[in-house]
Amino acid sequence: MAKKKVFVISHSHWDREWYMPFEKHHLRLVKLMDEVLDLIDTDPKFNSFQLDGQAIIIDDYLAVRPENKDRVAKAIKNGKLRVGPFYVLQDDFLISPESHVKDFQIGRQTAEKYGQMMGIGYFPDTFGNMGQTPQMLRLAGLDAVAFGRGVKPTGLNNQVSESAFESSFSEMNWIGPDQSQVLGILFANWYSNGNEIPVDRQEAKQYWTEKLADVEKYASTDNLLMMNGVDHQPVQKDVTKALEVAQELFPDYEFIHSNFDDYLAAVKADLPKNLSTINGELTSQETDGWYTLTNTASSRIYLKQKNAEVQRKLINEATQLAAVALPKAEYPHDQLTYAWKLLLENHIHDSITGCSVDEVHREMMTRFEKVEAVAESIRDDAQTALADQVKTDQFPEGSQPFVVINPSDTAKTGVITAEVELGRALFKDGRPDAQFAKMQLIAQQNRHYAVIAADGRQVVGRVTGYTTRFGADLPENRFRVPYIGVYAQVEVYVKDLPAFSWQALALQQLTTPKMYADQTAESLISDGRILENNLLKVEISAVDGSLTILDKKTNHTYHRMAVYEDTGDMGNEYIYKETADQKRIYSTDQAPTIHIKEDSAKRGVIEVVSTLQIPRQATPQLDYEQRAVIDITHRQATRSQETVALTLHTFITLEADSSALKFDAAYDNQALDHRLRVLFPTELETTTNEAESVFEVVQRPNVPEKYWENPTNPQRQQAFVNLHDEKVGVTLANDGLPEYEILPKDGTIALTMLRCVGELGDWGYFLTPEAQCQGAQHASFALIFHDETTADRLQSYQVARTLYLPILTVTTSRHQGTRSAEGTWLEVNADEQAFAVTGVERDQASDLIVRGYNLDSQAHNIDVQVADQKGELVDFQSQHLSETTAPLKAAEIRNYRFK
Repeated sequence: MAKKKVFVISHSHWDREWYMPFEKHHLRLVKLMDEVLDLIDTDPKFNSFQLDGQAIIIDDYLAVRPENKDRVAKAIKNGKLRVGPFYVLQDDFLISPESHVKDFQIGRQTAEKYGQMMGIGYFPDTFGNMGQTPQMLRLAGLDAVAFGRGVKPTGLNNQVSESAFESSFSEMNWIGPDQSQVLGILFANWYSNGNEIPVDRQEAKQYWTEKLADVEKYASTDNLLMMNGVDHQPVQKDVTKALEVAQELFPDYEFIHSNFDDYLAAVKADLPKNLSTINGELTSQETDGWYTLTNTASSRIYLKQKNAEVQRKLINEATQLAAVALPKAEYPHDQLTYAWKLLLENHIHDSITGCSVDEVHREMMTRFEKVEAVAESIRDDAQTALADQVKTDQFPEGSQPFVVINPSDTAKTGVITAEVELGRALFKDGRPDAQFAKMQLIAQQNRHYAVIAADGRQVVGRVTGYTTRFGADLPENRFRVPYIGVYAQVEVYVKDLPAFSWQALALQQLTTPKMYADQTAESLISDGRILENNLLKVEISAVDGSLTILDKKTNHTYHRMAVYEDTGDMGNEYIYKETADQKRIYSTDQAPTIHIKEDSAKRGVIEVVSTLQIPRQATPQLDYEQRAVIDITHRQATRSQETVALTLHTFITLEADSSALKFDAAYDNQALDHRLRVLFPTELETTTNEAESVFEVVQRPNVPEKYWENPTNPQRQQAFVNLHDEKVGVTLANDGLPEYEILPKDGTIALTMLRCVGELGDWGYFLTPEAQCQGAQHASFALIFHDETTADRLQSYQVARTLYLPILTVTTSRHQGTRSAEGTWLEVNADEQAFAVTGVERDQASDLIVRGYNLDSQAHNIDVQVADQKGELVDFQSQHLSETTAPLKAAEIRNYRFK
């Protein structure tokens, strides 16, 4: 009878920053790596050390020990250090699809630079697993994944289960929404089931008797996986001796110090045919609901908001414009990789989730600022290059051209703001103060302008003001050129500005003033509290501030929308737990004040001021429960009797011809231990909701499984969540607010705006006062309504995805150009607008890559072209897959390459 094989893999799950700041963990990492390299050199029986699936460990180590670069490279090349496939161990749900792709690409590049990449996807501690993992792994060249959460192993218990998230074995088939399949390997006994193996024979006998029984309970083959390590675990230096002892004690087993690649090959060769199959995202749906860690989506909301902003600048603006506007040879590969490495440091699963100590998240904000600076520099150069290519000499002499750029994959309608330079006075031509006075005089002349298109027609627009300020050019071939510039603030109304397009406009001076589209005669506001265009009518209640909204297209009315709710929170950075008194305060408890902020033919803005008197903090009982490390499910703290005012200034915007009702809320938070949400009771009767996840619109049940005990059911989203029935629907867009909950009563969408807690949680007591998010806060979100058709629903998704991606503008001169005055750099034609573009870039060969996914669960015809070229389909490494003639499959991810 063949022996069972016990594959022991040495590793350390390395949280790069968590309960200590990065540099404190960093120094411990250097010590660990020193010891691992010494062990590799001195113990020939030591097979290898697995670097936790993240190649950044190599960069971090060599930053301190650059002299060991050759030792590291030799160890990786010889398979003694197992690196990748990722650059960092990311969070699955809180980062963009492009961030995941870059994590694959940079992880592979880093590993292969030194030798070779580990051939398995690795998600040991991710807070749930995204549904598109199988398809993404396949596109990354992998066919198996090891993970720690989301599935319950049962063992062979001879019971028939109807559970969708149970597996008889620790090995299973995992199928994504497009039907891609990978082998899933669950750490059924966690990724520490072989930690600290005893050398003492008596201890080893007891250890292995228990451990082997545990792993055999769930293993589908005679190949048993033992993970020798855990969080920040030092390498076990005597592990090979410990395995020799185990071999003597248990001769019916073969103990092998090994690695994932060898273990995977052995498992694949012996897999039975009766593996369980699991489908889609794995978020611990069939548990009691307390430890899904989903509430990390609302911890330190400011991180999520900044991440959304920086991702847009890096992906949609800098990378895309560099790809389409700069010559191939000038594409900034290295600069973008540098920015991505910095950003990925913030995308680690203990970082972007907001569940670390304060020092960690302070450093994250600095990283965001660094990435933002790089992205803005690349964007500015690229958009200037694009404007220089656009023909503008058809505009009249004396006019000032500027170029409007829509980098999104959706046509845009609305009022945009452009800053157009009207002139500059160089320091070399006069004293700075004299030049400032000269430019300020131009600003004070109150000249009148029209906005004109290249064909001479006037465009709806106006100059709203002027700015005079210092500026400087930094030429590549000579010294800096300082100046004082004068700028016009211009509002322009654009109608159906095409996706991926540019349009040249110009300011032309007039001798007499021109009214802004007869603005004195037209308005979107009536009675001081009603906003109305051709698609929506919105009435703000003077009694409680809630909204009544008529969707004119469907003739459906929604009542008591946009109500703020504040509740107590005695949880931590991982988990929301309402205080025991369940004291809830609503904005409808008192009358608001209402002000008109802007009233024109093309845009109306009303400010609603709501003041909630909320408890200042939790009672002292919470401090005791935190210091005593009492599990949050057993806490009994309540909210204090002392109150503070929470005053929300909500700016509600409706633009002409727009189906989106926008909300921008600003407030000063001076309370602790609480959560703020905005509620939209749709009153739609539906059992499921749809939300954008990573490369997927996922459908989720509104009511959790029968095992669920947590009174809340939070979920994560990217750009939107949707509820719809057979006749109407509502899509709620957000800007960096990834947590929502569906309250089945009244079909309410609850969007979390802020969650304030004072401790990290998990395994100890770590105070995090900055997680209380004191001071000025803001939140942006929007409602988009649709009818019963798939096309209209998908259109609402596209609007939501691109709502917060701004139209860019750049001042240029009158000149000839290789591009016409208006045009597009990319044409995407998909049935029912089903294809969402997530990124446009150049690969390592400088070929143009267009990436995106099917928003729908149905197949659609699609045509994607660049300069009349159709391209080919490739994977994440730009390896050829097929031609582009086939229809877009349900939930399919596509990478188009154009040479």
